[in-house]
Parts: sequence; structure tokens; C-alpha cells
Amino acid sequence: MYEIIYRTASETFLNVGSFVAFTLLVFNFINYKFDGKLIYKLEKNKKTQVLVGSLLGLTPGCGGAIMVMPLYLLGKISFGTIVATLIATMGDASFVLITQKPVAYIYILGISFVVAIISGYAVDYFGIGKNIIIPKKNRYELEKAHEMFKNEPTEFELNQENIGVKFHHIGHEEGDIVDLVLHHGRSRKGILHKFRHSIAYKIFWAFALVALPLGILDLMMVDIDSDLFIKNLSSIGFIGTMFSIGYTIISKKILADDNHQEVESKMNSLKETIVHNAEETAFVITWVFIAMLSYEIFVVLVGGELVIENFIQASGYSTILIAVLIGLIPGCGPQIILATLFVQGTIPFSALAANAICNDGDALFPLIAINKKSALVATVYNLIPALIVGSILYLLGF
Repeated sequence: MYEIIYRTASETFLNVGSFVAFTLLVFNFINYKFDGKLIYKLEKNKKTQVLVGSLLGLTPGCGGAIMVMPLYLLGKISFGTIVATLIATMGDASFVLITQKPVAYIYILGISFVVAIISGYAVDYFGIGKNIIIPKKNRYELEKAHEMFKNEPTEFELNQENIGVKFHHIGHEEGDIVDLVLHHGRSRKGILHKFRHSIAYKIFWAFALVALPLGILDLMMVDIDSDLFIKNLSSIGFIGTMFSIGYTIISKKILADDNHQEVESKMNSLKETIVHNAEETAFVITWVFIAMLSYEIFVVLVGGELVIENFIQASGYSTILIAVLIGLIPGCGPQIILATLFVQGTIPFSALAANAICNDGDALFPLIAINKKSALVATVYNLIPALIVGSILYLLGF
């Protein structure tokens, strides 16, 4: 058992985590530079909202989609745009595919984009979602509620280096309903917050910098435990995964690893981008490790991979249904597990595609916080195309 845990943890960090860390950093830096501009474009042009919302959903991770959700509450975008954005969103599971199965990821992008566009415009054309009641507060109620939280620091303000830096809200204003629901009363003060923003992310990036070249050498079939001048370098991967698990626990992230407040902070500060990039990667590593370890133990218990292959073939169409049901769970954790199983060849592409369409990542959480009925209806409209596309791909033999 120790050998299985050690080998799985080492492979997770060296062969997945190190690549995800730097891939995610590139995309988060792009988001830091441009995502706010796309949000403004989304508000201005009603005719292209579904298209722009789909593109924001397609961006790897959940940041783009998370920023779209509150705009519906403010009446700035249509319900079809919400549906399209959520369909296009794959969350952090996308980084597993980008680094491990890039060709499959490109196919998923194309399928999700087409389905998102068709579904979004269809929802708006038939007026679906117009009767969903969105609760609103008058100015007096907003000011009174905001007064209660004016001394409560936000995620951005908790960090000393951000004091005095002008903070720009994206898509909404200070003191509006979105600000009250998603920003105030949710800050995490204390020693753990200081540790996360001063030391933990530096330790993580130190491990990632060392692990990346080792991961590349491992892919080149170099035995990093014996062929190099330093022996047993795979232990770096093991320690990196164990640190990532602890990092995820102290960050208090279980199913989800991103929220509206943190995404907005990343758009306002390059340091916040680097800090939360480390936390997001640690979250992905934790769930990939859970998936890979569970698979390895299951292989041992059932008597080998051939038994699993036979079981999958016997499962048939039920694999699609299971993938869709997993996709209905809010958050990125379970979706990362499913993407990892696809990378290992445990589930077919049709199941992955069905999951990608109905999987909303962390983007559903702000919509749930704002208006649960909207979140429920949007989920239902994601479920329908997921079953259709998954079934077609399954019948075609994918």
C-alpha cells in the first residue's frame, strides 16, 4: 500500500501537477490582462452576449464563467447567455486534459462551443427564463445592508500590500446586490490567511519549479531515481503532493477552489493571481491524486486492469448516465476525477463530452448564492444537450 501511495503521489505532482501549475499560470495571467474587457463587451452588445458568454466559459478554469453569473441578477445579460456560459464551462478539469490529452481537449472545446451557442440562442429565442423571479432590493435596503459590512475587509483588503491600491469591481459596483451577496461577510482572517498569502504559495512554487524539469525528463523515459547525479528525486513529487493536500485543506477548499471574490482579486493584482494560481493547482493535484490512488487500489482489489476493461464494456450506455450525474454536482473536484479516469482510459470520450457539457465547475456557486431557482433551471437546460450529445457520440462508437 505504501508503494502504491508513494508512486501515485510522485507521479501526480511530477507528471500532472507541475505542468498544470505553469499552464494555469499562463491562462490566469491572460485573464488578469483581458477578462475584465470581455465582461464589459458582454454588457454592451445584446446580440453577441451568447457568443461572448460561450467564449468566457471556454477559457480554462472557472474564472470567466464565475464573472458572468452575477450579471444576470443585475439584468445586464439574458438567461440564454447564462445557459451558454455554463455549457461551455469545463472548470479545472480542463487543465488535466490540456496537459495530458490536448487533442481530446480541442475536440471537447469544439463540441462545447457549438452546443453552447445553439442552446443559448434557442433559450433566448423561445423566451425561456424570462419568468424566473429575481429578487431585488431598493436603494435604502442596499445602503442599510452595506453599512453593516463596511468595516469587514474583503479578500483583497486582507492583504497588507493591497492597502492603498485602488480596487475595481468587474461587472458590478460597490454596495450593489452582487457586492453584498458575494463579497461581504466571507473574508477569512487569521493566521492561516497570512500563511497562505506570505509563505505557502512560495513553498508551492519552489516545488513546482523543481518538479517541472523532472516531469519533462520522466516523459522522456529518463529514470529520475537512478540515472541522474542525485538519486531518488521522485521523492520531490511525493512531498509536493502531500504539501498540496495540506495546502488545499488550510485553504478550506473541498468541491470548489474559486469564488467571485478571489477571481476579481486576481483581475486587480498580479500577486493575487500568483497566490491563487498556487492554491488552484494544489486543489487540482489533490483531486487527481484521489482519482489515481482510488483507481490503483481498485485495480488491486478486483484483480487487474483486464477486469476493469471488461466491466466498462459491460456497463455500456450507463457510463454516459453516470458521467452526466457527476456533471450535475457543483464544483470542480468530482469533474477532475472523471477527467483523470478518461486520461487513464477508464471511460470513453462520449462520457467525457457529456460530462463537459453539463459540468459547470465552480461557476454555479455564485448563481446559487444569488438565485437558487435560476441555478436549478440552468442546470436542467444543461442536462438535455449533455444527454443528446453523449448519446450520439456513444452510438457513433466514441
